[in-house]
Amino acid sequence: MLSAKAKSILNSPDLVAERDAWFARLASHFDRTVRNRPFRLLGHVAGWDNTTLKYTAPELWMEHSLETLADMIANHTPSENDAGKFRPWCVEGWLYGVHFIDRIFGCNVYFTDGNWFNDYLPRPVGTLETPDLDNNETWILAKRAALAFVESGVKLPLLGTDVLSSTLNIAVNLFSEEILSAMLDNPDAARHDFLVINETLKAMRRWFVDNVPASQLQPSVSGYRTQPPGYGQLCGCTTYLLSAEQYAEFIAPLDNDLLGLHPHGGMIHLCGSHARHIPTFRDMPNVKSVQLNDRAAHDLRTHYEILRDDQLIYFEPCENMHLDLALSLTNNGDRLVIVG
Repeated sequence: MLSAKAKSILNSPDLVAERDAWFARLASHFDRTVRNRPFRLLGHVAGWDNTTLKYTAPELWMEHSLETLADMIANHTPSENDAGKFRPWCVEGWLYGVHFIDRIFGCNVYFTDGNWFNDYLPRPVGTLETPDLDNNETWILAKRAALAFVESGVKLPLLGTDVLSSTLNIAVNLFSEEILSAMLDNPDAARHDFLVINETLKAMRRWFVDNVPASQLQPSVSGYRTQPPGYGQLCGCTTYLLSAEQYAEFIAPLDNDLLGLHPHGGMIHLCGSHARHIPTFRDMPNVKSVQLNDRAAHDLRTHYEILRDDQLIYFEPCENMHLDLALSLTNNGDRLVIVG
């Protein structure tokens, strides 16, 4: 049971009001009432320690994580780094890392050398079956953790979901290059499996939307990709493997549909060379932001110039795209959420 001290801290009316004021400021960037000014973000996240509990006793893992977060808040001394920056308090655990969905589809998922990995499914493209979520051990563990968060009654923390990924990311995890070959040689088989994955991801996202308060629900990487309530996220990592035409034909309609499960659409995370897809991102009505780190951040100028005026850019500075350059390329940080 959560301690009285933790409950008091995690239900602090002052901290909840401060969080909601920051959400309102962030929303004003999304609705474009604030222009020519960057928004700054860097959250605090608990839940990464004692992760073994999440696989055996997710309710205890959540209790431990919330106690840890309360201690972090109690011991936090504001610094110059906090000034003018949204620093939300979050809980997140990443069951099976980025291979959470792979395991739900039946992959062998294992931990070695500090990371999670998976074996590909031993079945041909075009034969993927919808998993029985009601009886899926991995999905049940994730739901138990989320319900423990809700039932704790705490109002301040944000809950980052497990990695709900994207249709293309999961297809590549399940089938490797075979799914890419099928897009050329057997497109009907590829479309079948893409649809099975997308509908499964929609069902899981719908469960989170229906069961976690909108004011506290965030996608994975909750402290670094925090959006106003009602927004979702998908991972666009593997779009770098596709031509612009392939992405627009096979995947973009599914990604747009997936983000449409969230009341206000959402974000696409990008980390590689994806610039050829920017015109398609621009034309997807449910894409409200893109998140750029590492190689993707090098293309900041192209994103800024081609994306819609109402699409924000979450940006992490990197060696070849430092902060001063980013500000100069975006009219002093217009449409920019600076992370870190």
